[in-house]
Amino acid sequence: MSLDPALRARIDALLAAHPVVLFMKGSPDAPQCGFSAKAVNALDAAGATYAHVDVLADPEIREGIKAYGDWPTIPQLYIRGELVGGSDILQQMAASGELHAALGLPAPDRTPPQLHITPAAARMLQQAIADAGEGYALQIEVDKAFRARLQLAPLDPGAIACEEAGIRVQFDLASARRAEGMRIDWVEDARGKGLVIDNPNAPPKVQPLTPAQASERVRAGTLVLVDVRPLDERLLAEAPVPYRHLDHGVAGLEALPKDTALAFLCHSGGRSAQAAEHFRALGFTSVFNVEGGISAWALYDPTLPRY
Repeated sequence: MSLDPALRARIDALLAAHPVVLFMKGSPDAPQCGFSAKAVNALDAAGATYAHVDVLADPEIREGIKAYGDWPTIPQLYIRGELVGGSDILQQMAASGELHAALGLPAPDRTPPQLHITPAAARMLQQAIADAGEGYALQIEVDKAFRARLQLAPLDPGAIACEEAGIRVQFDLASARRAEGMRIDWVEDARGKGLVIDNPNAPPKVQPLTPAQASERVRAGTLVLVDVRPLDERLLAEAPVPYRHLDHGVAGLEALPKDTALAFLCHSGGRSAQAAEHFRALGFTSVFNVEGGISAWALYDPTLPRY
C-alpha cells in the first residue's frame, strides 16, 4: 500500500511532537480491543508517559500507519520516531526490562508479591490445576481498576512467580505490584459459592451518603458534590448547596487531588453510582454516592420539587 504524502507528513508531525506514541483502538482509559488493552497495560506498568492516537476515530491514520511502518496490525508503539512493535512485543519487552531501557526508565521491580491463599481456596485451586493436567499454573491479572482475573495458564518460566499453599502463581509485571498482599478465599454462603479476593491496594469502595450527610459536609467545606444530570434535569430540581456538574466534561474533576472527597448525585442514584465507580477506578480514595439522588433529597428538603 502506497502512502499519500500528506498523510505521511501528518504521521511525521505526530511522531516529531511526542517522544512516545501509541497508535491504538480507543483510549488508554477505555481500550476498544484486547491487544490495545495489553499494550496500555505494559506501558502503564513501566510508568511511561506517552501520547496516543485512536485509530478508530481516524480511518485515514488507521490504514496509513500500517503502511508507514510496514506493520499490518494495531496497536503500534513508536519511540523517538522508531517503530517498536505491537502488543505481544511490548509485553515481552516489559517482562524482560527492555521496554524500560528503551523508554529511559529504571529497571522494573520483579520481586514476586506476597499473597495468602486460604486452605479452602487452595483445595479448590489445586483440584482445578490437577484436572487441567501437567504444565499448568494459576495466572493472576490485576488491571488498573484493581479488578482481578484468575485463570489457569501454561507454566511460563519468564513470568514473575511465587508459590503459595503448594500452588505456583504467575503474574505479569503490572499485576505483580498490584497484587501485593492479596488474599484469596473460598466461601459458601447465602450469596452462593466462589472465590473472594481481598486486595489491600485497591481504592476504597464507593460509600453511600444520605442527602442530609451530603448537605452537611458540603456546607462544612469537606465534600465536593457533583451532579451528573444534564442541565435540563437540574433545572427541574436543583441541589440547594454548591455543586459541580459535567456540562464541560470530566477533565477538571479528574485533575483534582486523589484524596479529594467527591459525592455524586443524579435523579435516583443509578447514574451517579456509575460516575462514582469511574472516579474510584481512577484512584480517588474518598468517593460517595448520594443514595436515592435528588428524589431522596426532596424528601429530606420539602422545598425541592419532585419529578
